[in-house]
Amino acid sequence: MMLNGAEYEEKWLAEGIAGIQHNAFYMHRALDSSNLREALKYSAQMLSELRTSKLSPHKYYELYMRAFDELRKLEMFFEDDSKHGVSVVDLYELVQHAGNILPRLYLLCTVGSVYIKSKEAPAKEVLKDLVEMCRGVQHPIRGLFLRSYLAQISRDKLPDIDFEYEGDAETVMDAVDFVLQNFTEMNKLWVRMQHQGPGRVREKRENERSELQDLVGKNLHVLSQIEGVDLEIYKETVLPRVLEQIVNCKDDLAQYYLMDCIIQVFPDEFHLQTLETLLGACPQLQPTVDVKTVLSRLMDRLSNYAASSTDVLPEFLQVEAFTKLSNAIGKVIEAQVDMPVVGAITLYVSLLTFTLRVHPDQLDYVDQVLGVCVKKLSDVRKLEDNQATKQVVALLSAPLEKYNDIVTALTLSNYPRVMDHLDNGTNKVMAMVIVQSIMKNNTCISTADKVEVLFELIKGLIKDIDGADVDELDEEDFKDEQNSVSRLIHMLYSNEPEEMLKIICTVRKHTMAGGPKRLPFTVPSLIFSALRLIRRLHGQDGDIVEEVQATPKKIFQLLTKIIEALSAVPSPELALRLYLQCAEAANDCDLEHVAYEFFTQAFLLYEEEIADSKAQVTAIHLVIGTLQRMNVFGVENRDTLTHKATGYSARLLKKPDQCRAVYACSHLFWVDDQEGIKDGERVLLCLKRALRIANAAQQMANVARGSSGPVTLFVEILNKYIYFFEKGNQQITSAAIQGLIELINTEMQSDNTTPDTALDAFLASTLRYVQFQKQKGGILGEKFESIKL
Repeated sequence: MMLNGAEYEEKWLAEGIAGIQHNAFYMHRALDSSNLREALKYSAQMLSELRTSKLSPHKYYELYMRAFDELRKLEMFFEDDSKHGVSVVDLYELVQHAGNILPRLYLLCTVGSVYIKSKEAPAKEVLKDLVEMCRGVQHPIRGLFLRSYLAQISRDKLPDIDFEYEGDAETVMDAVDFVLQNFTEMNKLWVRMQHQGPGRVREKRENERSELQDLVGKNLHVLSQIEGVDLEIYKETVLPRVLEQIVNCKDDLAQYYLMDCIIQVFPDEFHLQTLETLLGACPQLQPTVDVKTVLSRLMDRLSNYAASSTDVLPEFLQVEAFTKLSNAIGKVIEAQVDMPVVGAITLYVSLLTFTLRVHPDQLDYVDQVLGVCVKKLSDVRKLEDNQATKQVVALLSAPLEKYNDIVTALTLSNYPRVMDHLDNGTNKVMAMVIVQSIMKNNTCISTADKVEVLFELIKGLIKDIDGADVDELDEEDFKDEQNSVSRLIHMLYSNEPEEMLKIICTVRKHTMAGGPKRLPFTVPSLIFSALRLIRRLHGQDGDIVEEVQATPKKIFQLLTKIIEALSAVPSPELALRLYLQCAEAANDCDLEHVAYEFFTQAFLLYEEEIADSKAQVTAIHLVIGTLQRMNVFGVENRDTLTHKATGYSARLLKKPDQCRAVYACSHLFWVDDQEGIKDGERVLLCLKRALRIANAAQQMANVARGSSGPVTLFVEILNKYIYFFEKGNQQITSAAIQGLIELINTEMQSDNTTPDTALDAFLASTLRYVQFQKQKGGILGEKFESIKL
C-alpha cells in the first residue's frame, strides 16, 4: 500500500526516535561503567539521527527534544571528571574528533557548557568559539535547532553583572555580541528557508517557518534578560544591530515577527527613549509587512506605560512622543500606497488612544489626529468596508469614553467633519454611540447651543437623511433607536427657565422633522420635559412676570401645537393621552380655561379620529379617570365635561363596555377629596343606568347564544353600590344592595347561566367583605347589619 507524505513522515520520525533510544541505551550503559570512549561513540551515533532532512519542523522538534533530554544526562557525566578521568580542556579537544559535524557541534556545545562552569577558560572565549564553529551547519532546520541548543545551554553562563563565572562587568558587551551574533546567524538560516524546495509548496514552507519563529525570537528575549544591558547599551548597540538585521533581511514574515518581538520583550522606558530609531525602521520594511499592527502594539504598550504612573508623563513630553508617532504613521501610509483605508484608520485609532491616555489635556493633539483622518477619508467616496466602518466608529467613540462628556468631545472642530464622511448606516451607529455615552455618563446638556450641535450630530436618528428609506429599517432596531432618542430628551436640562424653554424649542425644531414614524416616540418625551418646566415655574415663589418668555401659558400654547402635529400623523390615541396629561398640568397651575381647552381637544379627537371600539373603551376610561382628578373646574365647565363623558360612555359599541364606562362615571359625581362634589342622586342614576345596560346585555346574550352567560357585570355593579354605601351616599340603601344580591343569586341559579369559577370567586370575595364589615361593628357595621347574605 502506498503511503502519503504525512504517513511517510510519521514513519521517518518513528525510525529516528528508535535510533535515538537504541544508541541512548548503549550510551547509558557506557556512562554507568564510566567508559568515556564508548559514551562518546554512542552519543555521536545518537545525535546523527538529527541529520535527517525528511522531517517538518514540528516533527523534527519531537526528535530534537528526545536527543536534548539525553544530552542533559551526558552533560552531568562530563561535569564529574572523577568518573571519566579526563580534564575538561582535553575533553573539549576530544569531542571535536567526532566523524560528522552535526553530532560534533552538539557534543562541543555540551562540553563547552561544562568548560565555562569549570572556570578554566574565560566564558567569552568559549562562547565566541562555539558561535563561530556553529557556522559549519548551514542547513536551515538543523542549523536553527543547533543554535537554539547553544542559546539554551549558554543563557545562564553569559557574562553579566555579578557574573558567577567571570566577574568583570565590562564583559556584558561580550554577552551582547555573542547573543547578537547567534541571532544574526539564526535569522539568516530562518530567512533562507523560503528559498528551499519548489515554488508550488511556498505556503507550506511559510507555515513551517512560522513554527520556527520562536527559536529566533528567543535570542531577543535572552538579550532583554541580561541585567547589564542598560539604556545606553540598548540604544547604541542592541537596537541598531537588531534593526539593521531586520531591515536587511527583506523578508516580510521575519520583519513583522522580529519588530513585534522588540516591542514585546524590551522595557517600556527603552522604547520611549529610542522611539525615533525604532520608528525610523518602519518605512523601510517590506510593503507587505503589517506595519499597522506593529505600530498599534507599540502605541498600546506606551499607553499602558503612561497609565502605570503619572511620574513618567513628563518623559513623553520631553521626547515629543506624539509628534514622532504621528510623523512615523504619515510616512508609513505614504510609503505603503496600497494600504487600504481600514489600515490607515486603525493606525489613527491607536494614535488617538495613545494621545487620550498620555496627553488627555492636549485637545489640539486629539483634534489633529481627527484632522488627518478626515483628510484620509476625503479620498474615499463611500465607506463600504465593514472593518473600516468599525474603526471609524472606534475613532469617534474614543474621545467620548475618555472624557465621559459629549460636550468636551464636541469642542473638537474635526469631530463633526469625520462624521460627515460616514454613510447613512454608520452615521446612525455613531449617533447611537453618542446617545449611549450620554446615558452611561449621565451627561446633562444644559444650553440650547449645545443641544443644536448635538442634534446635528445625531440627525441620522431623528430624521431621514437623503437617500435613506425609513421603511427599509428593521422594526426592532428602529424602535431601539427612537427609544434612545426619547431617553436623550430627558437629559437636556437647564436650571434657568428661559434657557430650558430654548432647549425645548430647539428639540421641537429637530424632532418635528422626524416624520410620522418617529413622532410617536419623540413627542411624548418632549411633552413631559415641557410639563416638568411648567410645574417648576408654578412652584416658584412670587408671581410670574408676564413679560418673561417662559410662562406656563406660553408653554401650553407651544404644547398644543406639538400635539396637533402628532394627531395629524395620525396617532390619535397617543395625542389624546398627551392632551389629558397637559390638562392635569393646567389643573395643577390653576388654569381652568387652559385645562378645559385640552379636554375639548381630547373629546374632538375621540369623536373624529378614534374609531376602533377597543381604543374607544381605553380612551373613555382615561378621560373619566383624568376628569375625576380635576379640581380646577367651576360647576358649569365640570357639568359640561361630565355630561360629555357619560354620553360617550353610553354610546360605546358593546353593552359590557357601555356598562363599565357608565358605572365608572359615577365617580365623577362623588369625589372624596373635593368639597361640594358629592351628588348622591346622580351617582345612583349612573348605577341604575349601568344595571339596565347589564340586564340588556344578559338578554342579548340569551337571544344570541341560548344562554345568558356569566353575570359578572352585576357583581361589578354590586361592588360600586357597596363602595358608595360605605362612603355615606344616602341614596344608596341597604335595601338596594340586598335586592342586587338577590338578583345575582337568582341569575346564577338560572339554567341559562354559564358556570364560571372566576365569577364564583369574585362574588364570594365581595360577600365576605360585607360579612367582615358586619362583624367589625361600629357605625359602619351597623349600616351593613341590615344586609342579609
